[in-house]
Amino acid sequence: MRNVTKRKYMADSSFELYLVTAPGLEHITASELISMGMTPGSETHGGIAWRGTMRDLYRANLWLRTATRVLVRVSRFHAGSFAELERRAKAVPWGRFVRARDRVRFRVTCHKSALYHSDAVAQRLGESVAAATGCAFGGDSEAEEQEATSAEQLFVVRIDHDIVTLSADSSGTLLHKRGYRQATAKAPMRETLAAAMLLSSGWVRTEPLVDPLCGSGTIPIEAALIARNMAPGINREFRFERWPGFDRAGWGKLRDKALSGVADSAPAGIVASDRDPGAIEAAMSNAVRAEVGGDVQIVQQPLSAASPSDDRIGWLVTNPPYGVRVGTDVRNLYARLGTMMRTSFAGWKLGILSAGPELDHQLNMPLERVFETNNGGIEIRFLTGRAQNE
Repeated sequence: MRNVTKRKYMADSSFELYLVTAPGLEHITASELISMGMTPGSETHGGIAWRGTMRDLYRANLWLRTATRVLVRVSRFHAGSFAELERRAKAVPWGRFVRARDRVRFRVTCHKSALYHSDAVAQRLGESVAAATGCAFGGDSEAEEQEATSAEQLFVVRIDHDIVTLSADSSGTLLHKRGYRQATAKAPMRETLAAAMLLSSGWVRTEPLVDPLCGSGTIPIEAALIARNMAPGINREFRFERWPGFDRAGWGKLRDKALSGVADSAPAGIVASDRDPGAIEAAMSNAVRAEVGGDVQIVQQPLSAASPSDDRIGWLVTNPPYGVRVGTDVRNLYARLGTMMRTSFAGWKLGILSAGPELDHQLNMPLERVFETNNGGIEIRFLTGRAQNE
């Protein structure tokens, strides 16, 4: 009877939710929410606050292509001492998110507060949740991207000027892990970044797309998922599926609806190529796991052999080497890309990641900055443009 009550509470209530994103991608994730018929709230550095139901939370995890994780605000209270923290923690509804057999972890950050020792805060909160639910407390970490699994409940805690904000992670494994990218090439990019490039570029699913430096195939595979309207989270598990109030029937309906809306094939050609045979092998196996093996043409060839995939005007979207990622003449590579855009790909549009103006200039074409973010510890910009014919 208690679980029935929890399911009804979860289904009927509106919650304060928070989407974690890579800094710089907030506006793209907000646009995704809007396209799903939901209303984003305030944007902060690395996230978006919004309100929604549990069904909205399920849909966000299933469909968002650029978010890192989805949090639920569990509680907010003042704590100027450990005694007050312990007293307030007893009123937190831990049982809505944790079962007795679960393992719990805390990620704590403290800013200008009397409680400044994150490990001690995590220890007190861990003792509270263990006493309330019988779960196992697994320690804490301040690492933003510390991995979690669906079997482990992560609580994110921020203490700012003695105000404690406690959130439960609903995603488990980070959302960029769709499940298909088990094989990787050098310097792989996250699926969320690839999706952000595609969604913000102006490319639409009916236009052909080429990535002549595909690596393990992340950009063309994400393009194929978008082109076929395949939910990025359809083949993975989420932490919320283990919550006591989980609506299994409602979740099943959302998944069935997502599966029924998948197109039989991509409406335009998508080509991935690379000179590295190991990268091509990885791209092929990843595309098959993503169930888009028939939608992406994967070819081993040098950059100079790349050509348009279709008679129609399309997009060349790529993540070329930059910074210290490879020991090659990166400037020359960008110059060759620019020449290709003015000759073989005349009239096509370009979407490219760049680490600085010195690389942009090598393309020798007008460019527009779409967003800035960080990839592998390097500040990068995503640029789009169209070259004039030579």
